[in-house]
Amino acid sequence: MRETRRVASGLVVGIAGAMSASAGSFAQYSPTKDGVAAVAKPEYSPYAGRNFPTRVLWGDTHLHTAVSVDAGTMCRVGQEDAFRFARGEEITSTFGLRARLSRPLDFLVISDHAEMYGLMPQLLSGDPEVLSTDTGKRWSTELQSGDQDRVFATAMEIVASLSGDTPPIRSDAAVRNAWQAYTALADKYNEPGRFTALIGYEWTAIGGYNLHRNVIYRGDASVANRSVPYSQFDSKNPEDLWRHLAAIERDTGAELLAIPHNGNLSNGRMFNVETFDGKPLTRELAELRARFEKLVEVTQIKGDGEAHPMLSPNDEFADYETWDRSNLNGTEAKTPGMLKWEYAREALKTGLALERKIGVNPFKFGMIGSTDSHTALTAVEEDNFFGKHSGVEPEPHRWEHVVIEAPDPAFTIMGWQQAASGYAAVWATENTREAVFDAMKRKETYATTGTRITVRFFGGWDFAPADAETRLPAAIGYAKGVPMGGDLPVAPGAKRAPSFLVAAMKDPYSGNLDRIQIVKGWLDAAGDTHEKVYDVVWSGDREPGADGKLPPVGSTVNVQKATWTNTIGAPELIATWSDPNFDASQPAFYYARVIEIPTPRWTAFDALRFDVKMTDNVPMTTQERAYTSPIWYTP
Repeated sequence: MRETRRVASGLVVGIAGAMSASAGSFAQYSPTKDGVAAVAKPEYSPYAGRNFPTRVLWGDTHLHTAVSVDAGTMCRVGQEDAFRFARGEEITSTFGLRARLSRPLDFLVISDHAEMYGLMPQLLSGDPEVLSTDTGKRWSTELQSGDQDRVFATAMEIVASLSGDTPPIRSDAAVRNAWQAYTALADKYNEPGRFTALIGYEWTAIGGYNLHRNVIYRGDASVANRSVPYSQFDSKNPEDLWRHLAAIERDTGAELLAIPHNGNLSNGRMFNVETFDGKPLTRELAELRARFEKLVEVTQIKGDGEAHPMLSPNDEFADYETWDRSNLNGTEAKTPGMLKWEYAREALKTGLALERKIGVNPFKFGMIGSTDSHTALTAVEEDNFFGKHSGVEPEPHRWEHVVIEAPDPAFTIMGWQQAASGYAAVWATENTREAVFDAMKRKETYATTGTRITVRFFGGWDFAPADAETRLPAAIGYAKGVPMGGDLPVAPGAKRAPSFLVAAMKDPYSGNLDRIQIVKGWLDAAGDTHEKVYDVVWSGDREPGADGKLPPVGSTVNVQKATWTNTIGAPELIATWSDPNFDASQPAFYYARVIEIPTPRWTAFDALRFDVKMTDNVPMTTQERAYTSPIWYTP
């Protein structure tokens, strides 16, 4: 039986229950001299000889443990337990809760802060390199005094010290010792074929203006140990970070990536068109950024950064887990003019304009999600959410506790505002450091808000409706086009519109699929950028209204019971789509966004489990989603 789905063109297509014979060819047989049939052309199996990625890998590129100075003021879970947890083992949280993932992850980057790397565990253990300083000795004494007021005051003093220009404790030996202990641990837990432990750290600069990057190495400890984490005490300028990474690659042969995150909290600085010092962006710097920043983290616990409703007023899904009142630490209010330089979709559009102006697109990035958890737990499933930091681990009142305290109470972030997000999805040929890193480098990745939707997205010039009837969309996708993260090849002689093949399959633990959309951004002849969101394929028999909008899928959520039913939506969707407004003279990008039906948010699960009544402003449902890396068209 074939299950039908409605697609944007009005043509009903289906996902075949079994692969048709046309998707592969039968082996050819010829008789031998003994009269026994022999295989002359063994092509029966459609799975033999495949050289493209066949399985999506799930991971987190942004996790903090007790080794990070800020996390370590509360978190007592170390790097080894973080690896064990990500691999699927049960561990105990800082405050004694048993914790385990529903399913193991495939890869992990423990990205502890570069600033005074490893300081907190060294203070608590009495590391001689740290205790040789007066400040280190005093802090160690206070932290182990047993007086909670003194411990808290010291912890806050340590965190505040990160905003200075120089580290209060400078011990190169202590940093190197902590770094090498970590890289050895990553090598220990790296198990090719089963689990990838990528080595990395976070460069955390400009405090409240959040120009932070996660730096990732392709190699093992022998490669990573040729350098130490580059911190804001070395420079607060991301341009210096790129130059530093280029020098490491030149001098050591290492390969590195830098992944920006939380542009939504940068107050207009993450994706602007100036240098760090406010000068016009140069081609050299644009090339350097494009070289290292192949990906951007567009969703995590501190809010979603794909789009903003003020920038995309015609996009009904743009306002998702939005943090937009101030910068990271609440020291400066957000103004509308800042938003353009903070969100991924707008940055992708800006990149098209910059390429026309200076010849390079510094914002030609793919998309991933990650957690930015400071609990050492990669736990961002709605029913298994352990919070931003250990101070808001699951307990009855965490929804009303402070997560980030700001000088102005209007900018303070409360517990309920945390987003249980996100994960990085990577289409790699195998689960190894090299294959995962290479997939990130070619941007064959996508972001999710914590759900594990499987998504394929290909672009080309020859996709036809019949291509949506295959059970093996990748075979057709790679044969006729390029995957997410790629560039459309030169257009054929006839100026026809590009076509796309997009497919999604639900997370078996989450909600059915509402729809798949394709987001297009383009640059016109006058240099102005534009965007449009197209509903490409959706569940049920809904039809777009007179305004072109598809009606909502509905909701089956029972908030009081924190349940839903998958009686609406679709378990899988697939379609081909061609741009109806294509102009061959205009550069453009396209990416897919997959939306689930409504399901209970983590706050609904907390309300049920702890029998608490939350205030009416607390959202209780969510529509999980995935964002693919774009495919670009250049005239």
